[in-house]
Amino acid sequence: MTFSRTVVVDWQGTIMEGKGTAKAGTGAFTLPVTFPRRIGEPEGGTSPEELIAAAHATCYAMVIAATLGRKGASAKQTHVTCTVTADKGDAGIKIVTSKLDLVAEGLSGIDAASFEAAAKDAEGKCPVSNALRGNLAIEVAVTIK
Repeated sequence: MTFSRTVVVDWQGTIMEGKGTAKAGTGAFTLPVTFPRRIGEPEGGTSPEELIAAAHATCYAMVIAATLGRKGASAKQTHVTCTVTADKGDAGIKIVTSKLDLVAEGLSGIDAASFEAAAKDAEGKCPVSNALRGNLAIEVAVTIK
């Protein structure tokens, strides 16, 4: 089974004065984008880096849920925060890291050490991680409450 998703960006103007709108093909979102907001204060706009962070956090959260299920374990709730960091230099913008911070609350059926090991191993099964790997550093931090 294969599937695909589409986002269309309509852009008007130059890189510094122009602006665009990123529209999900599903209708799930319409987001404003500008280059100055990409590298400066976002002021309500988004950026490719933020969209990558959203994709990475969402994918990893799903992989964690699947991992817990395969181990016969559960969590009352998990929180995944992904922070994508980029450097802007003379050669342009380079995305350098994607850090996944996982907080698990109310674990059942698995001890803390086993969960932490499974969570770090699960990053290697995340399709977004696998797409990014080799292009940037991926970090995982696990907290259990």
